[in-house]
Amino acid sequence: MTRQEEQEREVNEAGESEEFGELVKYTGAGFAGGLIAGAVLDHLGFSTSGLGQAVVRTLAGEGESILEGLFSLKKRIAGAVGSMAQAYGWGKLAGMAVPWVVDGVSRLAGVDVYGIEGFYIPFFYALSDQIGGNASGFAFLYRREGRLSAALRAYFHHPVMVTGLLVILLVPVGLLGARIAGFSPTTQVYTALETIAANLCWLPPLVGWVRERRERK
Repeated sequence: MTRQEEQEREVNEAGESEEFGELVKYTGAGFAGGLIAGAVLDHLGFSTSGLGQAVVRTLAGEGESILEGLFSLKKRIAGAVGSMAQAYGWGKLAGMAVPWVVDGVSRLAGVDVYGIEGFYIPFFYALSDQIGGNASGFAFLYRREGRLSAALRAYFHHPVMVTGLLVILLVPVGLLGARIAGFSPTTQVYTALETIAANLCWLPPLVGWVRERRERK
């Protein structure tokens, strides 16, 4: 690694604390939007509307992805040096469309979206953007490290990436357990609450923010 590359890496790491801190803030806005939309739709009599559920789940599970994508765009326009936080934001924005396809195809195929067999639908709304964020983060590490082995080593030593991977693996287990226990999203507010519980996308950026603050101290 050249001296210039080392300097660029130091600049990236120095700025990630503030950038990940910004990403954490966006999740709350998405949660609030999902709950408000759910309450309004229930009040209007659309408690079991499929389109309404898609809107509520998109806001509660992916609302922050829109803001994170705008955050990355703002950084790009400002000419900021590429960072893990920006790559993470781009990846989350790119993963937003996947749950719409999964949801639509499942309903057309006759899947009981309110029963046990439909547990995976809120998973995709809550975490398809997380999967995209992790994939984009790995691509960023690969470009930075230049070798697959080094990128894998950096990935499994980066707390944001590892936390994201754990969230992706563990959340579907929790969703399935809740459905088996009898939970069913029969109202839009319940739909929002289920998606919010599954949407742990705030956790990886929070871990990154805490780590960078500790390292700076």
